Amino acid sequence: MNSVYELDSQEYNLKLAEALKKVPEFKQPEWSKYVKSGPSKERPIDDEDFWYKRAASILRQIYKKGIVGVNRLRTKYGSKKNRGARPERFRKASGKIIRTILQQADAAGFTEVAKEIKGVRSRKPGRQLTQKGKDFLEAIK
Repeated sequence: MNSVYELDSQEYNLKLAEALKKVPEFKQPEWSKYVKSGPSKERPIDDEDFWYKRAASILRQIYKKGIVGVNRLRTKYGSKKNRGARPERFRKASGKIIRTILQQADAAGFTEVAKEIKGVRSRKPGRQLTQKGKDFLEAIK
């Protein structure tokens, strides 16, 4: 069994985030300091390492699930919006943050757009890890 499943998920994601800081393709965009992570949030992100932590979490999700698209990740990272006296409702997370992280992972060679899969429409079904990406994630200890 490899370290992706052996370590606690939080502990693993923090180690992976530290490793992603050393990869030149993963850079936090300037605009990310001013945006919220979704419509259910009230304030922009305070954490300095948010970008790398979210990137680590996304890469781990792709490793676990196989092929994952932006829409599925938006649902995973979404949360409930406080609507005052009205009941809370679920809102999906920001797609721009997720899409940009996936584009950076593509540029680093960790992910690729999945080819056509039998039983799935001919549109892009999502991203999958390359061998380089699997090796990078399994090297984290």
